[in-house]
Amino acid sequence: MSMDQMLTTIRALDGVFELAPTEGSEFPEVAWGDHFFYYAKDNQLPQREQPYATIITKNYLDDSGSGLDQPDRWRLNIHVGRTAYTELIGTEPAVPAEGTVDYAAVDTVLPHPLYARQGWIAIVNPGERTWELAVTQVGEAHEAARRRATKRRPTE
Repeated sequence: MSMDQMLTTIRALDGVFELAPTEGSEFPEVAWGDHFFYYAKDNQLPQREQPYATIITKNYLDDSGSGLDQPDRWRLNIHVGRTAYTELIGTEPAVPAEGTVDYAAVDTVLPHPLYARQGWIAIVNPGERTWELAVTQVGEAHEAARRRATKRRPTE
């Protein structure tokens, strides 16, 4: 399974807005090459929303445990919420996983290295074991973002 396949899958969702900063854009250089997904029926970047999923292609200064600076490695991050997080990870999001998680494990559902407490999971190079689950969780995160946006703008 490839990053391009995941991008195609996410881009097919109704109302998806993808922010994909490129070299020379107004966004910070550290974000260039990464992908941030929002629900935005009007195709405008939401101003007060966090993305519901991201694809990260490199290490960040405070997030290097996934080894994303190695060739052909990328990480899908999904905001799944407290209930799904607990079902998928086996602990509450508030329980720190530090020291007990191999954040570089491939094709494995992991707590997000930085945002687990907010109900985020991470999967480095989703593959045979996690692909379907990843697609399902991205779809559910997209739908949750759609519901939140609809509550704010009931005309949708």
